[in-house]
Amino acid sequence: MSQPLPSGSPVFDLLGVGFGPSNLALAIAVAEHNGGAPDEAPIHARFLERQAGFGWHRGMLIDDATMQVSFLKDLVTLRNPGSDYTFVRYLHEQGRLVDFINHKTLYPLRVEFHDYFAWAAARVADQVSYDTEVVSVRPVSVDGEVDTLEVVSRSGGDLVTHRARNLVVGTGLRPRMPEGVERTDRIWHSSDLLHNVDGLRDSAPRRLVVVGAGQSAAEVTAYLHREFPNAEVCAVFSRYGYSPADDSAFANRIFDPAAVDDYYTAPEHTKQRLMDVHGNTNYSVVDIDLIDELYRREYQEKVLGQQRLRLLNVTRMRGVTETGAGVEVTVESLVTGERRTLAADALICATGYDNADPYALLGPVADLCLRDERGRPRVTRDYRAVTAPELRCGIYLQGGTEHTHGITSALLSNTAVRVGEVLGSIVAHRAAPALAVA
Repeated sequence: MSQPLPSGSPVFDLLGVGFGPSNLALAIAVAEHNGGAPDEAPIHARFLERQAGFGWHRGMLIDDATMQVSFLKDLVTLRNPGSDYTFVRYLHEQGRLVDFINHKTLYPLRVEFHDYFAWAAARVADQVSYDTEVVSVRPVSVDGEVDTLEVVSRSGGDLVTHRARNLVVGTGLRPRMPEGVERTDRIWHSSDLLHNVDGLRDSAPRRLVVVGAGQSAAEVTAYLHREFPNAEVCAVFSRYGYSPADDSAFANRIFDPAAVDDYYTAPEHTKQRLMDVHGNTNYSVVDIDLIDELYRREYQEKVLGQQRLRLLNVTRMRGVTETGAGVEVTVESLVTGERRTLAADALICATGYDNADPYALLGPVADLCLRDERGRPRVTRDYRAVTAPELRCGIYLQGGTEHTHGITSALLSNTAVRVGEVLGSIVAHRAAPALAVA
């Protein structure tokens, strides 16, 4: 049984599920709102995060990997360039601002940007409960209308109940494995790379296999090739070669805040065409510098007659079997149909991520959230779920809205602007007479 709400317990204006970069940016927006104009009523917010501390793709924080977005698309700058939470402010506090300027780059190391996130998270730690997992959400009805939600969470061995008028779901992405393949000690998803790789160092691996053709796959391939100089690294992908990301100036307008308006109002066939045409700005593509580096390595090894980097292109993995000594990966040429088996010490699947169902945790509340004819959430422009009339609470989605809001639905590119719109909507609905709280 969860602990009952004590008499006089606060009803939060905003309860966030998950505390990745999106909800971190929202917490910053709340802090800035509460510290702003004195005539504005404060927003009472709490974020629940199951990790013990802030962490963002820790398993892929390769020491030389860089961000794919400009540092100006940080947690706040596009919403509030004068904020105390910008990446520039972080650099100043770390004593690296001049050094970064001299570096002449828009793209920081991923390790450094993660440290920036952690720095920002520490400054809003009063809004966050870590090591806390949401286990259920229940509607609270009064006279047939649901004006608050009870959110039950587990922290340690205790169940705690919070009540909120608005729920912001930011539970992130889920690693996708090839069909029928399960993660084991020898079969990893790329998100587990740095968590698992130390286990290989003492075993002197002879062959490692990487499946996938996107940025993560190329980064994993380059990393393993560098870290294990005596191992053969086989990259398996169905394309002829890695495809470069289109980061040209005009194409990058698909990430502009204004592009969200265009996408949201466009007819369905235009939405699909935009995704088809501009998917190569983000999906299954690789930075051209990394492509060139991998090609350089492969060519150098051919010249020296010591080839360890093997790119098995136009090839698909057809199966994997775990053995006592490692794994046997069956691959098939899509040209000839020939199959062969690669005996390897580990298989790393850089096969992307899926959006988690944003309503999976909502229990009976999910039945009040409307879906379109394809079963996808119906969402208003301000990222608020369309719900049955009796649900007066706000359900906001940070992710899972690509079908309505476009490619930036869960990307860093538009995070600062997106959370401003979410918070603005919460404030506006609170002020509306029909939703006023006595």
